[in-house]
Amino acid sequence: MNDDLEIFRQSVLSELAEAADLKAWDAVRVGVLGKSGRLTTLLKALGKMQPEERKARGAALNRLRDELSRAVEARGQELEAAALEARLIAERVDVSQPPPASPRGAIHPISRAVEEMTAIFGAMGFSVAEGPDIETDWHNFSALNTPDHHPARTDHDTFYIAPSPELDVTHVLRTQTSGVQIRTMLKQQPPLRVICPGRTYRADHDATHSPMFHQCEGLVIGKDITLGHLKGCLIEFLRVFFGKPDLPVRFRSSYFPFTEPSMEVDIGWSRRTGEIGGGEDWLEVLGSGMVHARVLANCGLDPREWQGFAFGMGIERLAMLKNGIPDLRSFYESDIRWLRHYGSDPLAPALLHEGV
Repeated sequence: MNDDLEIFRQSVLSELAEAADLKAWDAVRVGVLGKSGRLTTLLKALGKMQPEERKARGAALNRLRDELSRAVEARGQELEAAALEARLIAERVDVSQPPPASPRGAIHPISRAVEEMTAIFGAMGFSVAEGPDIETDWHNFSALNTPDHHPARTDHDTFYIAPSPELDVTHVLRTQTSGVQIRTMLKQQPPLRVICPGRTYRADHDATHSPMFHQCEGLVIGKDITLGHLKGCLIEFLRVFFGKPDLPVRFRSSYFPFTEPSMEVDIGWSRRTGEIGGGEDWLEVLGSGMVHARVLANCGLDPREWQGFAFGMGIERLAMLKNGIPDLRSFYESDIRWLRHYGSDPLAPALLHEGV
């Protein structure tokens, strides 16, 4: 290597060694290898030399460029590693120290309602069953005594999934968690006692309805289950959930294709003040009934041997009533101020205050 190139090489290596941070390193890199860098200028000058001189000079410059490129890259990696280490040290958190005074998070009202329902029904001997959000048409409708021509499908035929050419099965975003009850009866032998909380989907949207919402359904199957068991179970649940041991509860005849007889369940409240348990008015909160014999037969159970009851409630609806929330859409707007107002302490578990 020519003497001038050796001097140039030593100068660049010295500058790289002295670069204390990435900004200084980048200045050296651009000053040497950039479009107007010193090494680039030397390479451009080759065109003015004689062919023999150009060949030797060019080979020396190419070797120097390769060496300096490797040196620049290596120094850059060293400085990046040093910068990362310094950042990790600066941002290190001592987890043994108490948290800052900033507000902590809160449990969403829907999550808290699910926790409370699980605690209450768990004390009654219920277990939690789960199933897929994308359900087959049979599990969601037909097995529940709701065939294709049934008028009860009118409000539920909503979000269907495009059929697969490999599978001759129709799928739908479940409109109720009743499909979980069907799957439970198909997989487990009675007696059964389960609740099925989860997301459901229907094409509906206003102050009290959402295209995605949550339901909690329950199922009890046994050999001597009666309406008396159904009424006792739901009265106890509602009184514990709302924290009112004397809450008035009323059962009215109704119709659901998957129960017979079917009943709507009302609680006492005041239309004027909105107080639960006060006043002389009634408010419907859930549906229930004895499991239809055809539903039992669809799941392989002999209706002459087994019988039971089922119920279903909207989790958002009960959470709105319990917490005085006027608009369902607020649940999904992700407003941190709303959550801090209606949310629950994450360190306070759901407890049973009355009965069970």
